[in-house]
Amino acid sequence: MRLFDKRIISHFDYLLIIFILPLVLLSYNLISETNTALANKQLMYFSISLVAFFIVFILPIRRHIRLIPLLYWLGIILLLAVEFFGETRLGAKRWLSLPITGMTIQPSELFKPVFILMIGYLIQNREPEKGGYNFKDFIYFSFYILLPFVLIAKEPDLGTALVLLLVGYGILFIIGVNWKIWAGIVITIALASPLIYSNLIKDYQKKRIKDFLSEKPSYQVQQSIIAIGNGGVVGKDTEEATQTQLKFLPIATSDFIFAYFVERYGFLGAFGLIFVYGLLIFHLLSLNYYFHDDYIIRAFASGLGFLIFFNMSVNILMVIGYAPVVGLPLPMFSYGGSSFINFIVLFAILENLLAFRFMDSYQFERRLK
Repeated sequence: MRLFDKRIISHFDYLLIIFILPLVLLSYNLISETNTALANKQLMYFSISLVAFFIVFILPIRRHIRLIPLLYWLGIILLLAVEFFGETRLGAKRWLSLPITGMTIQPSELFKPVFILMIGYLIQNREPEKGGYNFKDFIYFSFYILLPFVLIAKEPDLGTALVLLLVGYGILFIIGVNWKIWAGIVITIALASPLIYSNLIKDYQKKRIKDFLSEKPSYQVQQSIIAIGNGGVVGKDTEEATQTQLKFLPIATSDFIFAYFVERYGFLGAFGLIFVYGLLIFHLLSLNYYFHDDYIIRAFASGLGFLIFFNMSVNILMVIGYAPVVGLPLPMFSYGGSSFINFIVLFAILENLLAFRFMDSYQFERRLK
């Protein structure tokens, strides 16, 4: 048993933990400077995520890999349930009430790990040919990518829907699809863009795009840019971070926490934070090289890398005025429980896939003894 445990731990990816810890510690420090009550709640979320990590890490995922399609379709059913039984908040119907408890869940968040696992499962069962997937295969995968995209976009939650869409096709890009298919998609999107904008995008989403394209940014973005400028090269002390301390910067601990971070730590701090994210994403994508024949690991690591990249990019570009304001948090950095716990669960699944990839051989050796 001791040998068995050592083998599992030896395949644990410690670099992922090393990259995540600075994000968590810096985030908690910023939140505690602004609001002690929120910092205490964030500590609670950290504790819950730690328990969730260990529970997910010891689950026999590979042994029960055939259950992934069942979980996928269960997620689709929950997304459909939102359409008929969901709660509406601020014009969006994204939540389901849990009977008796008085709590709510957001199926689109819960669906992310299952979605990435499902793409990996499908790829493992339909490996690409030498020249990449053909058009028939691409349509097959697209069905599983576009179905949740449509359901989530209809809530409406276009930000999450687009991220999942890009993650799904990003995984296929990494695994390999014939280049002619990508060229056809780019041309089709370019030609269909006016029609999409006129008929498929809702009025409030058009307003966000118009506000983004207008010369004068919104109040939130204006205050965010002022906070970033106030940080200078090396940042300001807590008392001198006036944009945040005097409450000019809205949502300083969640959606606009990057602006607060730059006000405190300046340009050098911003560069360092983006560098840490870059290392984390690069490491996740590099697993494609080390586990070339394990499509589950390749797909899940790539999907997680893309998920972090798109969330980080959109959030930072939004904060500096180069993207429309949407509700995408900075991964593992913005205040909040659901997003943070979800990312930790995603890392737990990846660590599980890595650590238990030789599970069958371990069990075989134990039976021989």
